[in-house]
Amino acid sequence: MKPLTWETLNWTVLDRLRETFLAAEPGAGVYWTSLEDVANYDFTYAQRIGWKWDAVLNELKRRGWRPSGGVVLDWGCGSGIASRCVLHAFGVDKFTGLNVADHSGHAVQFAARAAQAAFPNLPVSTGLGEGRIGTLVISHVLNELDESGGRALREAIDRADSILWVEPGTYADSRSLIRMREALRPDFHVIAPCTHQAACGMMIPENERHWCHHFAEPPSGIMADSDWVRFAQRAGIDLRSLPYSFVALERRGVRADVPGLPDAGWARVIGEPRVYKGYARALCCDAAGVCELELQKRDAPDVFKAMKHGDSPQFLRGEHDGKRFSALHEARQITVDLRD
Repeated sequence: MKPLTWETLNWTVLDRLRETFLAAEPGAGVYWTSLEDVANYDFTYAQRIGWKWDAVLNELKRRGWRPSGGVVLDWGCGSGIASRCVLHAFGVDKFTGLNVADHSGHAVQFAARAAQAAFPNLPVSTGLGEGRIGTLVISHVLNELDESGGRALREAIDRADSILWVEPGTYADSRSLIRMREALRPDFHVIAPCTHQAACGMMIPENERHWCHHFAEPPSGIMADSDWVRFAQRAGIDLRSLPYSFVALERRGVRADVPGLPDAGWARVIGEPRVYKGYARALCCDAAGVCELELQKRDAPDVFKAMKHGDSPQFLRGEHDGKRFSALHEARQITVDLRD
């Protein structure tokens, strides 16, 4: 199959896929009818998912976390964009092989071929494999997961040393991912996005309206690219808005010294701050829970300016009473690397 270009895209396929994705019914069945379907998806929709994965993987690297090695399993692989991002980010030499699995044979075939082309020296297999999984990659599956799929996914989780899981930044998907975090927390260290190992503060009744989500940046120049602009208009999507939810976990006992565990005292900014004249409010999560904290411009003018210009730090360290920062000692922005 020849590589796609913007001139050879099949817009009829893309329109049909868009309608299928919008329906998002659990257990709706296989929606890839051919390799052409997967190729058109990989060239367009999957790239936006890749940008979200880039943001997550950049954060993990800057936190100091690296996989322990072993085999990567891309569960529900689709076109395989997620596992290719993982292999690019951490280096193919870190892993002993890649397995791609999906309920669609077309997806598995495409993902395997794409991985072999990108990483010719890496053993690539299809199916779930057997034995330990070094890194389990899960991407955008929750809104399609039925009871049978949930059981199959749990079997893969039980074999995994680490889990990298990215979902759309919707309320429903975020809430489902939080419940998975809570179920897995006894057996896994929480690497990210949390700054602590405690129960998720979103789970208390007072925070029921909130959800844990973040925003990725598209590569520079996308908004000036006429092909991407045309695609966005046809698909009805905003290229500038890339909300996502994620969790990164490492099984307890895999390594004596777990890299990337967050330092105490940091609060994670959730979503985007709301900026007003002279102050800003940000939903923040730390070991004490989730609360909206006010930051006065006079107390941290540089941080306030960054928030105002849409470049909010992801982490804040300071003293607060659950309503307002009385002192802000540090701010950190760590996901600045972008795929070209």
